Amino acid sequence: MSKKLLLPGILLFSSLLSTAQHINKIIDSTEVKRIEKILSSDEFQGRKISTPGIDKAAEFIASEFKKNKLAFWGDLHTYKQDFSILKTILTSTTAYFDSKKIDSNSVIAITTQPDISITEKSDYHLARISGKNDLLKEAVTYIEDNKNYLVIVDTSHAKSFNKINRFKKEDITKNSNVIFILSPRIPLSYRVEINHSITQTKLTNIIGVIPGKNKKDEYVIFSGHYDHLGVGKPNNNADSIFNGANDDAAGITAVITLSKYFNTVKDNERTLVFIAFTAEETGGFGSKYFSSQINADKVVAMFNIEMIGTESKWGHNSAYITGYEKSDFGKILQKNLRNTAFNFKPDPYPSQYLFYRSDNAALAALGVPAHTISTSKMDNEIYYHTAEDEIETLDIKNMTAIIKAIAISSQTIVNAKDTPTRIENTSNIDQ
Repeated sequence: MSKKLLLPGILLFSSLLSTAQHINKIIDSTEVKRIEKILSSDEFQGRKISTPGIDKAAEFIASEFKKNKLAFWGDLHTYKQDFSILKTILTSTTAYFDSKKIDSNSVIAITTQPDISITEKSDYHLARISGKNDLLKEAVTYIEDNKNYLVIVDTSHAKSFNKINRFKKEDITKNSNVIFILSPRIPLSYRVEINHSITQTKLTNIIGVIPGKNKKDEYVIFSGHYDHLGVGKPNNNADSIFNGANDDAAGITAVITLSKYFNTVKDNERTLVFIAFTAEETGGFGSKYFSSQINADKVVAMFNIEMIGTESKWGHNSAYITGYEKSDFGKILQKNLRNTAFNFKPDPYPSQYLFYRSDNAALAALGVPAHTISTSKMDNEIYYHTAEDEIETLDIKNMTAIIKAIAISSQTIVNAKDTPTRIENTSNIDQ
């Protein structure tokens, strides 16, 4: 008869003993509470992007990575990966089809470039959305293809044409442009010039690394997001700071704690990458930028950790994995926990599309077995996105147990004994 063991206070059989022998000394609730308390403090003013509060949070996370003796990522000479998101404001449009001028209201460009000037000789793919096609569905296909397109939209879509403007959002720099022009015909010759003014918002991911012993070019990522909603309307207690203790200071607490654990154990065959993403709440830009800068084929797995501060719908000793059925990632984790009472279960909220709503989505779209681990009761998380999401609402003991479970369950992936199956490459995954 198999005797199950409880988390926290994990005692493991010999198959996991080498991993867990020091875990209770390295990952303890006192340290978890210390990190969580700082990240969710009023000092950081809700960690909204482009505020002094999130800058302070970034400095704290970087200082913890330094204390845990992590290396820098890639060619960086700091733990900070700086980048910008761009917002375009249209200033002028000129377009001619076969020498006939096109109404500027019949032209929409999805771009991050200030100036576009093209002719039929330019390196653009010519495409058409007919009257029989779903306008927005087809538009998304071209926008997400990462190629230059001139898309002729049939005039039967005239009433809906301006809806394409909803895709004109702040974004990281892209090298591709998609121009939509409302026209009854495909031209033989054309000239299109579009000008924008550009505003930039500077953002920062925080990244630390533990190089692998023998498989340095195979990466295992542990991540969360450190941004939140900032300061909003005061609640009944006159509290206006959205501290985001669970969302997602809890995830970043796990990332920092895991970095300390793995750097102490020093048994990783693969390179471990610890990331605090920015701007998850405003479009997932941190993970999108990171994903655009890495060869996704080298990423073996991604443990994205989000909202683990409250117990799951099943109670203690449990958490769920989004997109569980899309790879065997979850099965590997559960196999490594077979001598414990802890269970990783499939996401019980499929109608919420959580797999597509967190920082795992950008790498999952590139085929990486990238999944989010969470305990959030999304049908009844009363403090979600409120000023009441404070450390006092968290179960630190249970949160510590979850972090330990992640450390143990990731063992065979970290040590290159297991490699999760890839996710089907779905380029239209969107957060």
